[in-house]
Amino acid sequence: MEKLAATHFAPETTYLNTASAGLLPAEAVAAMTGAVEDTAAGRSLTVHYEAVEAARASYGRLVGVPVERVAAGASVAVYSGLIAQSLPAGSEVLVAEGDFSSLVNPFHMRPDLTVRTMELEKLPDAVRPGTALVAVSAVQSADGRIADLAAVAAAARAHGARTFIDVSQAAGWLTLEADDYDYTAAVCYKWLLCPRGTAFLTAPADLTGPAGTPLTPLFAGWVSGERPWDSCYGAVAELARSARRFDESPSLYSYVAARHSLALVEELGVEAIGAHDRALADRFRTGLASLGHTPVPAEGSAIVSVPGLGHHAARLAEQGIQVSDRAGNLRAAFHLYNTGADVDRLLEAVGTD
Repeated sequence: MEKLAATHFAPETTYLNTASAGLLPAEAVAAMTGAVEDTAAGRSLTVHYEAVEAARASYGRLVGVPVERVAAGASVAVYSGLIAQSLPAGSEVLVAEGDFSSLVNPFHMRPDLTVRTMELEKLPDAVRPGTALVAVSAVQSADGRIADLAAVAAAARAHGARTFIDVSQAAGWLTLEADDYDYTAAVCYKWLLCPRGTAFLTAPADLTGPAGTPLTPLFAGWVSGERPWDSCYGAVAELARSARRFDESPSLYSYVAARHSLALVEELGVEAIGAHDRALADRFRTGLASLGHTPVPAEGSAIVSVPGLGHHAARLAEQGIQVSDRAGNLRAAFHLYNTGADVDRLLEAVGTD
């Protein structure tokens, strides 16, 4: 796995910030550059729409659902908004305390919904009769804690609630089965190594919303038609019979690159990538203990956050070590292009504080 840094990636820093944005593999950079050059040369970009379908299919395989249940877009917030607008007035949405805004804020934008917030670890026990939807990130952005998704799903089923899981900080290193939940969404510019402008939603086979009624694609444009090129003018005569009806008009340059990024993740395998990432994260945790630092408890996570050290991120960046400052934590995220030497360099830099 560590040989990949020289084969597919070209970092010029000690890059430990995948939780903010992943590095692009060389194949994706070349493809995206070629698409931009096509535009500059006046060649048609329409030929690149096939990249959207290739990326959609690849993502579906990675999360274990048929391609017909995958919608392609650009952000989690749009898909959160889609689900939020489908809820009847008075519905209760249960979310985790401090979860990422793109997931939870669209529900707050509807004053006729009740949004109840609970500590992440207590989320399964907080599901109750009358809860319509549980919306939670599989892995918390700020500190890397992994939600007990099995318990959340079981509690939701027991009370007739639906589940909406943001897998942005998980897809690519944590094995997931999207079919275990009603809806999942992810931006792909992090662990899936795609450019910004790529995101996916997985929807139920019957394309229904949390209330059991059809999920209305309020932002549907021509790409949401069953025959997109026949849906360019006036009302769309027939929406796509698949989750493609929830597509946003794609950022083609990004999707041209994404098909190669996702193919690489498929080739290497999420399980193998996850094992590599977790081993590096555990190495960092062990080193932190020897330095007298205690990270946020997040067993099995590829993200390690150290309370009270976030303000050192700028100093580390000056030394060529890229981490991030999140909620006062120094957050390091380990991925397939990282090595044990990267971990040791970070530990040495933290130890000289």
